Amino acid sequence: MEAIAAPPLGARRLRRLAAAYGQELVVLGALVVLMVGVGLYNPRFLSDTSLTSVFSGNAYIAVAAIGMSMVIITGNIDVSVGALIGVLGTIAGTLAVNGAPTWVSWGTPLLVGMAVNAVIGLLVAYARIPAIVVTLGMLSILRGGLISATGGKWISGLPSAFRLAQERFFGVPSGVFIAAILTVIAALWMRYSSTGRAIYAVGGNAEAARAAGVRTQGMLVLVFALHGFFAGIAAVLFATQLQVIQSTVPPNLEMSIITASVIGGVSILGGTGTVIGSTLAALLFSAIASALIFVNISAYWLRAVLGLLILGTVLADMARRRRKGRIQ
Repeated sequence: MEAIAAPPLGARRLRRLAAAYGQELVVLGALVVLMVGVGLYNPRFLSDTSLTSVFSGNAYIAVAAIGMSMVIITGNIDVSVGALIGVLGTIAGTLAVNGAPTWVSWGTPLLVGMAVNAVIGLLVAYARIPAIVVTLGMLSILRGGLISATGGKWISGLPSAFRLAQERFFGVPSGVFIAAILTVIAALWMRYSSTGRAIYAVGGNAEAARAAGVRTQGMLVLVFALHGFFAGIAAVLFATQLQVIQSTVPPNLEMSIITASVIGGVSILGGTGTVIGSTLAALLFSAIASALIFVNISAYWLRAVLGLLILGTVLADMARRRRKGRIQ
């Protein structure tokens, strides 16, 4: 019998890359095709102003999606993150206009976000209440509390030093720079640290992870607290985009963040996915929204497009899991 030749080393590497980052590569390819296609139709889409808007417009969503991806990887979800970002942005703006040092205005939302989500994590991990129930309750508390406390008023007179999202680092919009750095750090930490691998293990098979010595309950609290930390950074970027802040919950923000994670390749069933995909998906959303304007299509179609992308991604994930189960 003739020996079957092994595939070249380069082919094997490409297969491993496609297996590990298949969805991420699909999202990246879609982003490139969209930008080239719309750019050919309307060259103004590729102007410096348009590209800056595309890459910086959803930077805060990309940051929030990093924490959301971690939560979904554990097999949980958080539908209160949009309300939390609204509350944290209002806290940051209120501190800034009342004379608090800039570092206090920026740092307080991070600490409050971690504290709020640590409480959610405790209820999910130790009280064994489903995350969807806990976060729905927190959504109502945060949304109602914010309106009751502020009446939805506008916060103006923000000091120039507070406006982080309007700065540039090394010529790059600060939101894009921060989102890129945090994505790289989180991706490396999730892939190579023992804690990151434990997060995947909890989402893949909690019982097996517990048997292997992973403290699953403590890990859930940690993940939700980290999610609150990233939500705090996202809130600061959101609050510093403009000269004023409206003390309300941004509409549909939680769905945009969850959608970025899911379309970016994080399985809604837990155990798989990367934060790189969620960041790319957030960029794709911003590019789609901008592209619709440049091709004279109503921006209301964006939600329909995102809905189709979610359905397609979830169906593909289910098919992939079934195929993997048959192979095993």
